[in-house]
Amino acid sequence: MKVSRRSAVPPFAVMEVLAAANARRAAGADVLNLCAGEPSTGASDVVRERAAEVLRTGDIGYTEALGVPALREAIAGHYDRWYDLEVDPARIAVTTGSSGGFLLAFLAAFDVGDRVALARPGYPAYKNILSALGCEVVELDCGPETRYQPGVSQLMGAYYDGGLDGLVVASPANPTGTMITPDELDAVAEWCAAHEVRLISDEIYHGIAYSDEVTQATAARYAGQGAVVVNSFSKYWAMTGWRLGWLVLPEELVAPVGALAGNVALSPPALAQQAGIAAFSEEGYEAAAENVARYADSRALLLERQAELGWDPVAPADGAFYFYGNIARFGLDSVTYCERLLAEADVAITPGLDFDGVRGRDWVRLSFASAPDVVARAVDRIAAWHKTL
Repeated sequence: MKVSRRSAVPPFAVMEVLAAANARRAAGADVLNLCAGEPSTGASDVVRERAAEVLRTGDIGYTEALGVPALREAIAGHYDRWYDLEVDPARIAVTTGSSGGFLLAFLAAFDVGDRVALARPGYPAYKNILSALGCEVVELDCGPETRYQPGVSQLMGAYYDGGLDGLVVASPANPTGTMITPDELDAVAEWCAAHEVRLISDEIYHGIAYSDEVTQATAARYAGQGAVVVNSFSKYWAMTGWRLGWLVLPEELVAPVGALAGNVALSPPALAQQAGIAAFSEEGYEAAAENVARYADSRALLLERQAELGWDPVAPADGAFYFYGNIARFGLDSVTYCERLLAEADVAITPGLDFDGVRGRDWVRLSFASAPDVVARAVDRIAAWHKTL
């Protein structure tokens, strides 16, 4: 029997590295796993306690397709708290992680053959999901001269080269950690609205930032101009396996996303939704802020030991928890580098080819979402391993 052409997308290499690291760990190796963008703390106590309470006494059956009203209202309150922005809970769709949110947003916003632009390097699932849905992906080559973020001049070039129907931006970005300034976001959003290009803004790392010079701005304030915001509980609230995210939608996409959501998954995970409400408590915010402080310590350690690590140049990690560095000087492509580093030094990181099919062979990504002592041990091992090459 045949296999669909739409399924012929490359696997997410980080998951293969993660599987290999887990296999070595199961065999008894002392693996330091810094490949996945996963906070090592897990969900806060207040979220866990709420989940336990719901398991004992609550209803965890199907919910509304767009999520329970109490959670949608709590998310709306979050926008008021963080951005001083009033968001109608009716325009919020709770999703099965941000991954489910991207799928619903792309299905609702784009047709087969639509051209959608995104930055390279960037999160590979954008490209792969869009390709599987029959969209044409337009990669915008973003390097240090643009701080790895797309700008209006690049959009104009892509637009006049064949038209654009959509643009995906991410701030802070994966794998670089770079951020879009409010002025840059204003310019991009206004350009998209003027040219009827749907803006999709990945904001799943909001709250994880280290630079006072760049304020995190949300594209939710452009929902009236057609922008879609994707966010998640996985990163700031460290709830990766709970599979809980959300969309802030323009009015015209609420009903389409609702219809799609009901058909694709019926509803997001009920237990995660009920527990997620507690993430917006004072205790939930405090626990998340403590995690960010720990990431900041790990980031500072990496910056202090960058010369010892030997990756040069590195992207400016203004936010998120990634260190994206160039390893060309070692004479190994990134896949081989990562395979050997795991096999010979028991450190798991991610090859850059996951994020950049053109230049990624010379780049790797390290996640510093672990404790500073774990990151320090990893740097020790990498530096020692380099001496054997």
